[in-house]
Amino acid sequence: MKFSSKTLSLVITLSLLLSCCAEEVQPTIYNDEAISNEDQTSDWLAYGRTHNERRFSPVDDINVNNVADLKVDWFMDLPNDVGLVSTPLVVNGVLYFTGTMNIIRAVNAVTGKLIWEFDPEVGKHIGNKRQIGWAHNRGISFYEGKLFTATWDGRLIAIDAKTGSELWTVVTFDPKRSLYITGAPKVFKGKVLIGNGGTENGPTRGFVTAYDAETGAEIWKFYIVPGNPAAGFENEAMEMAAKTWTGEWWKHGGGGNAWHGFTYDADLDVLYIGTGNGSPWNRKIRSPEGGDNLFLCSIVALNPHTGEYLWHYQTTPGESWDYNSNMDIILADLMIDGEEVKVILHAPKNGFFYVINRKTGKLISAEPFVETTWASHIDMKTGKPVEIEGARYENSPFDITPNPWGAHNWHAMSYNPQTGLAYIPTLHQAVNFSDEGIDLENWQAVEFSGGIGVRMSGAESEPRKYPASLQAWDPVKQELAWSVPQDVFWNGGTLTTAGNLVFQGRSDGKLLSYHAKTGEVVWTYDVGLGISAPPITYKIKGKQYLSILVGFGGGYSRGGPSYSLGWAYRKHMNRLITFSLDGNADMPALPPPFFPKPLVDSNFMIDDALALEGAKEYGKCRNCHGGGMYGGSMAPDLRASLIPLVKETFAAVVRDGARNQMGMPSFPDINDDQLEALRHFIRKGAKQTLPQYEHMIKNMATKEKSKTGTLGH
Repeated sequence: MKFSSKTLSLVITLSLLLSCCAEEVQPTIYNDEAISNEDQTSDWLAYGRTHNERRFSPVDDINVNNVADLKVDWFMDLPNDVGLVSTPLVVNGVLYFTGTMNIIRAVNAVTGKLIWEFDPEVGKHIGNKRQIGWAHNRGISFYEGKLFTATWDGRLIAIDAKTGSELWTVVTFDPKRSLYITGAPKVFKGKVLIGNGGTENGPTRGFVTAYDAETGAEIWKFYIVPGNPAAGFENEAMEMAAKTWTGEWWKHGGGGNAWHGFTYDADLDVLYIGTGNGSPWNRKIRSPEGGDNLFLCSIVALNPHTGEYLWHYQTTPGESWDYNSNMDIILADLMIDGEEVKVILHAPKNGFFYVINRKTGKLISAEPFVETTWASHIDMKTGKPVEIEGARYENSPFDITPNPWGAHNWHAMSYNPQTGLAYIPTLHQAVNFSDEGIDLENWQAVEFSGGIGVRMSGAESEPRKYPASLQAWDPVKQELAWSVPQDVFWNGGTLTTAGNLVFQGRSDGKLLSYHAKTGEVVWTYDVGLGISAPPITYKIKGKQYLSILVGFGGGYSRGGPSYSLGWAYRKHMNRLITFSLDGNADMPALPPPFFPKPLVDSNFMIDDALALEGAKEYGKCRNCHGGGMYGGSMAPDLRASLIPLVKETFAAVVRDGARNQMGMPSFPDINDDQLEALRHFIRKGAKQTLPQYEHMIKNMATKEKSKTGTLGH
C-alpha cells in the first residue's frame, strides 16, 4: 500500500505526538536512582531529601534577596496531634507526613487538601500490654509507590501511597520487651531497615533488621553488641566485638540501640548505621574491667544486601555518659589536601565533629565544636579521644560537658556544598555525674522499669551564658565559620538551600532564615508554638514552597523545660504550615503561652505516708509527665488534671488504658493501694507547688502588664 507524502507526513506527526504523550504519562519510578538525584527540585523523597542526607535543596527561587517576602500559603490544623517532630516527604505533588500515634496523612502539596489518612491504631495494639515509648515519630520513607512507617509498638508497615491502604505489616521485636520505635525507616535497594530505642528501659541488646520492601520478609539482622558467648556468636563481627567487653555484660543487655542515623551510600553501595549508648550508661556495671565495648557509639558500615560487617569507627569507646552516635550521617565529597575524598560528616552527642573516609572508615579529622570536659582532643594516630582524668567519675562526682542531651541531638544537621558548611543545631549544657551510693556489683536494670546506673545533678557552672546556638561549621578547615547564640534550648533541625539560606525553627515558636555565609537573620516568623521538626522545601509548577510541622516535641518537651516555655499539653494548635513568596492564607493566631494551675482540693485529706509511697510509683510516670509533675507539651500536667481527683476515673486511665488512643499506656499490674498512694503524691505535689505558681504568675504580670489572655487559667 502506498501513501502520499502528505498522508505519510501526517502519520509520522501523529506517531510522534502519541510517542510524546506516552512518555509524559509514564509514571516516575521513585527508586534508588531517583532518591540519589541531587539535581531534582520538585520532590523531597527521603528523610534528608536524598540518600546523601544533606538536607540541601538546589532551588533558589527563595533567596537572600526576597526571603523577607515569605508568607503563609496554606496550613492544616492538627487538633488531635501533639509533639510533631517529623520530616514530611513530597512525591509527585503529594506531601506525606506522620503525626501523633503514627497516623500518616497524604495532602495535596499545593493546596493542603487532605487526600487520605492512615491510622495504624497504635492504641489498640498497645492494649493492656506493658509499654514504654513515645507518641511522636521522626518520619517515614517512600520507595516505588509505597510508604513505610514504623510504629511506637514495634510494627513496620508498608502503605500504598495512592490509596493509603495497608499492604503488609511485620512485628520487628518481641512485644514483651521494653523497646519502642520513634525513628524513620530507611529504604534502599528494595529493602527497608529499622532499629529501635529502649536503652534506658531495661537490659536491652540493640539490633537493626532489613526487610523486603515488596513482601515484608526478613532478609537480614545485625546485632550491635555481642550476646552471651555460651550461646555462640552470630558472626565474626560479634566474636571480635566480644573481646572488647568484660564481665557478664550480656546480663545487662549492653545497649547500642540504633534508633536514628541510617544512611545509604549509593555511590559505594554501602549502608551506614549510627549506634547507641551503653545499657546501662555506667561502664563499671556492664563491663567492670573496662574495654571499648564495640559497637557502642559508632558508625558501622554494612553490606546492604547481606548485613555483613565491613568496618566501623567508634566515637566514644567504652562510653559512660549517654554519648550515642545516632545523629545524622551526611555524605559529601570534599577537597582535602588537593584531593577529592568521599567522606562522612558526623556531629554526635560527645561534642566532636568527625570527618571520616567512607571507603575505609579511617578518621580524617576531628575537632570539638563545643566545650568537652570529658576529653581534651582526638588522638589522630589511634582515632580515640584523650580522656580527662576523673571524667568517668571513678573516685568522685565530676562535671561533664556536654550533658546527656549532647552537643547535638537528633535535630537535623544540614550541609550546603555551595558554601562548604554544615549547619548544626548545637546545645551547650553541663551536668554532674556520680555513682556514689550505687551498689555497682549487684545493680541490675529491670524490664520496663529500666535504670542507667548513675546519678545526675546540676553542674557547678554552665559552659556558656546561653544554652544553645546555631553553628555553621567548616568540615575541611575543622573550624567554626559563624555562630548565632540562642537563649532557648532544644531547637529544631536545619534546611539549607542554593538561595544562600539556612532555615531553622526554635522552641520559642520562631521560624528563622539566616544568610548561609554569614549567619545574619534575614527573615523571622512567629508560628505561636514551639518547633522541633525540621523544614523542607520543594518546587511545583515553577513555585517554591517551604513546609514545616509545628508542635514542640521530643524528650526535652516533657515536664519542666516545656512547662517554662508555656507550651502546655493540648493548649496550642499543632499545625502543618507551608510558605511561599506570594502566600496569602489567613492563619488564625494561637493563644499566648499557658501555664497550668495546680489544683488544690480542700476535701482531699493528704496522707503523707501514702504520698511518700506514691513518690516511688511516680518513677514510672516521670518519663512523660516530667519530674516534679511539671507537665509539658507531650503529656498533661498531673497537678492540674481533674482525673486524679476521682478514684475510679484515675484507675480507668492508669490501669485499664482508657486513654491508650491518646498515647497513655496502661499499667495493668498496678493495684488499688499503689493507685491511691499515687493520688496522694499528686495532691501533695499540687498543694506544695501552688505558691510557686502564684508567685510566677504575679512576676509575669508585673513584667508584662500589657499582655492579657490565658495566663493562669
